[in-house]
Amino acid sequence: MSEERPNSTSSERRFYPNRIGRLYLLSLEDVMGRNGVNALLNLAGAKHLVNSYPPNDLKREFPFHDLSKISQATETMYGERGARGMEMRAGRHAFTLGLKEFGPLLGMADLALKLMPMTMKMKIVLNATAQTFDRFGDQPTRVEERKGQFLYIIEKCPVCWERHADRPICFLARGIIEEALTWVTGGHNFRVEETECRATGAQTCTFTIEKEPID
Repeated sequence: MSEERPNSTSSERRFYPNRIGRLYLLSLEDVMGRNGVNALLNLAGAKHLVNSYPPNDLKREFPFHDLSKISQATETMYGERGARGMEMRAGRHAFTLGLKEFGPLLGMADLALKLMPMTMKMKIVLNATAQTFDRFGDQPTRVEERKGQFLYIIEKCPVCWERHADRPICFLARGIIEEALTWVTGGHNFRVEETECRATGAQTCTFTIEKEPID
């Protein structure tokens, strides 16, 4: 089980734009229903969000603290394994919703993307996803490339914000990455593993992505 223990300075406050916070809650709703989300928000101490999701704008007003508390409450409600499945499914749905909102802003709707070599498509979608969070929110994110692998690196991660755990816990982010790759490659799945997590004391949340599909 993960527990609360600050992995950030107590005075540091970071935010997502309202639109991303709204998409996150809508994604959870798709997985567990509105009543399930309301129960989760109450458990997380986020009653202000019950039946009152953030507006669909780009003002940076959705705190990392709220997202982290909701993620923590998901584990409390469903257990470690259940929360993992819930958050990964929500992450996949969040990418689909986010593509409609942010894709045109980043050129992600370009049909020419589909005609590129697979590795190039992977690189483009990973960078575009990282740029969405880096540009619109307080989440510095970047992509590095190695032989046979990509690294998706989140310097300040809202999923594990102010949390401590003995294992990586950022399954929402992993779900987003997996769905991005599946979408851009026309249905292929790739091995994505969170190899470093700030909740465990690491400096970043880093996801290692194999370039070769597993199917």
